[in-house]
Amino acid sequence: MKVVVLGGYGVFGARLVRLLVRDAHDVVVAGRNAQKAADLADAVGAQAVAIDRMGDLSALWALAPDAVVDAAGPFHAYGDDPYALPRACIAREVHYLDLADDPGFCAGIAALDAAARAAGVFALSGVSSVPALSSAAVAALTEGAAEIDMISSAILPGNRAPRGKAVVRSILHQCGQDFDLRIDGVTVPVRSWSRPDRFDLGQGIIRAGWMIEVPDQRLFGAAFDARTVLFRAGMELRLMNGSLAVLSWLRGRFGFAISDWFVRVVLLLARGLTPFGTDKGGMSVEVIARFPDGWQRRRWRMVVKAGEGPFIPAVAARTILRDPGLIAPGAGPAVGVVPLKAAEDAMADLAVTTRRDGAPVIPLFQRQLRADFDLLPPAVQAAHQVYGPRRWVGRASVTRGGSALSRLIGLLFRFPQATDDIAVKVTMTPVDGGEIWERQFGDQVFRSELRKIGPHMTERFGLFTFTLRLHVRDEQLHFPVRSGRLGPIPLPKWLLPQSVAQEFEADGRFHFDVALKAPLTGALVVHYKGSLAREGG
Repeated sequence: MKVVVLGGYGVFGARLVRLLVRDAHDVVVAGRNAQKAADLADAVGAQAVAIDRMGDLSALWALAPDAVVDAAGPFHAYGDDPYALPRACIAREVHYLDLADDPGFCAGIAALDAAARAAGVFALSGVSSVPALSSAAVAALTEGAAEIDMISSAILPGNRAPRGKAVVRSILHQCGQDFDLRIDGVTVPVRSWSRPDRFDLGQGIIRAGWMIEVPDQRLFGAAFDARTVLFRAGMELRLMNGSLAVLSWLRGRFGFAISDWFVRVVLLLARGLTPFGTDKGGMSVEVIARFPDGWQRRRWRMVVKAGEGPFIPAVAARTILRDPGLIAPGAGPAVGVVPLKAAEDAMADLAVTTRRDGAPVIPLFQRQLRADFDLLPPAVQAAHQVYGPRRWVGRASVTRGGSALSRLIGLLFRFPQATDDIAVKVTMTPVDGGEIWERQFGDQVFRSELRKIGPHMTERFGLFTFTLRLHVRDEQLHFPVRSGRLGPIPLPKWLLPQSVAQEFEADGRFHFDVALKAPLTGALVVHYKGSLAREGG
């Protein structure tokens, strides 16, 4: 098969060229720099041609290719007619693939579907780690599932992986920009390179990842009928992750543009840090879904060593070009078009290991209460069946204490101000066996983290951690405080706050009533009560 790879001497394009040559394709390395194309072609036994994908393509068509792969990018900067190349390929009955990770570009190619079907060729965008490989893993992990609650993926390369200008420009372009995230079936704006989490890739590799926008968030909700779709990426070095997090905050606050000189400086600095870290990286795809035998967490993990991480974005294209007859004619994002087994076979000659695992999922409150959980009314049970993130909305009233100590405690824990009626949003997010609760009263937000520690439930507010005597009485769930500590230091009982908190059902709705009194004086700190319903139904 004759395959032309545009941007074929770039970081990912060059890897694809090498893989296609191994598979005995007739490969042409193409790009604007004739010398770079010729150097790589001579090294691997391919042809070379100088082509500008934004200019005259006559040299491309003179080659009479069977398929064209665009590995150039950055795809968000393809101008007023971004699909000129795939449209031209379809017109000449040539298969088209690209390695785009830009969500808009990847989704928009579906406009060419009718033309591609009529021509009998395929035009697929996102034939890369995302969404092609990530969706292959999701499809395999959710086979037989009756309901998909959450899809969470991450790409975490090693620091010694080479970095091209297009990749750096793409990362900086979206850093600090808001994008739409699907959480519990609701579209929520999120700032790119925020909300970090940690991922265990296996083999002793644990890395942090930050929220970024890829095609998965835009496409997987509909493709897999998933309530929540998350994706994170992270560098191996904390310095680089932290710098991007700071840039994200600054750009989100001040909204400045990313200049080309800044991209060059960042690329230079990143290359200067190449000797640090390792050549190991990987990818994680996790789903939480309901199967005939109950809710399960299933995970596919990949570890790449020996600096071969940059080959992974080329694997999906290699898989397709090994057997193009398996792909139906048409145009669209590469979601669910590559079988995971075929993709794993296409990595067999690389320093890659993959594994799948799974385990039953029992929400935190069910694990804590055990049989007593069934004593709760349906609305309270539903509030704590947290398999993936849950979003609740409602109304509440808030009373605040007036003493100096009460005001100090309220300020310390960021409790809401007094009001007779205020909109409330509560987001419950399962994290590593626990749950993070974010309570938003109007514009005021305070968070806590709940965990099961031995036989007890704990709730942490910053440096303060309280042990709760969680129990069911009279069909209500009660949360009294039994002990506490400041960091590792236990608090004496006379320094503990007095908590009177319960959840109950009334008129078929979930209700909460929480009163907190100050230690020593017993003066009211805060009392908030109201009702909640699942956002979006």
